[in-house]
Amino acid sequence: MRDATGETPQAGSRIAAVEAESFIVVPGRADAGLILLCDHAGNAFPPEYGTLGLPESQLRRHIAYDIGAAAVTRAIAAALDVPAVLTRFSRLLIDPNRGADDPTLIMRLSDGAVIPGNRHLDAAEREKRAARYYRPYHDNIENVIERCVGAGVPPSIISIHSFTESWKGAPRPWHVGILWDRDARLSGPMLDYFHADGGLIVGDNEPYKGSLEGDCLWQHATARGLPNALIEIRQDLIRDAQGQRQWAERIIALVHALKGRPYINLDRL
Repeated sequence: MRDATGETPQAGSRIAAVEAESFIVVPGRADAGLILLCDHAGNAFPPEYGTLGLPESQLRRHIAYDIGAAAVTRAIAAALDVPAVLTRFSRLLIDPNRGADDPTLIMRLSDGAVIPGNRHLDAAEREKRAARYYRPYHDNIENVIERCVGAGVPPSIISIHSFTESWKGAPRPWHVGILWDRDARLSGPMLDYFHADGGLIVGDNEPYKGSLEGDCLWQHATARGLPNALIEIRQDLIRDAQGQRQWAERIIALVHALKGRPYINLDRL
């Protein structure tokens, strides 16, 4: 098997930086025991799609991307020297955190906004977007995982997301949420760690459920038996550089606190 750079995996090697049309790889150690993902990193569209008919103001909203999540992911990856895979396109083009047959894979309406460029999609256009943007992102995640396994350290996977501070007029109290499915190896100690802070309201599978079959972690971690969890940070806490830095530092400290846990291969960090 070859990775996104065309190289054959080698034990002990580093994951190299990659910039492709649909994804970016932040470099890091293949034997660190951890991979970071950011499924909704950016709000960009390929030139041929314009803005899908949306005004620029809509592209700055959560419907287009997870505000602040990319900066947090990059800061954690740099500090820990672990690889991260981030998307390079808006979730409105096609959502990589959905199964390929999910009806919300390409949204026609999102939080009150009609997406003109998605209203009348035929099968050929759906396949074009899947082939150019959805599958390359997921194929590359698999390649990075194989590189890490080839280095002798099956990785844990943490996905970084953010959520709006209110929904349909109702404020959301959580500062951070941990989403998980059937595997509590990471989510359990993560929840304990954030609860121990004393100053945080922590969601356990809030504000969303982590048991969405076919989503990104289900495809690459749950189905493989790899420890995994998704961290959701409230967007008002990471809109600016200071908040992004503070939450990156929190998660870096959390990862270090996980070292030594049974069945989690983080001891080399």
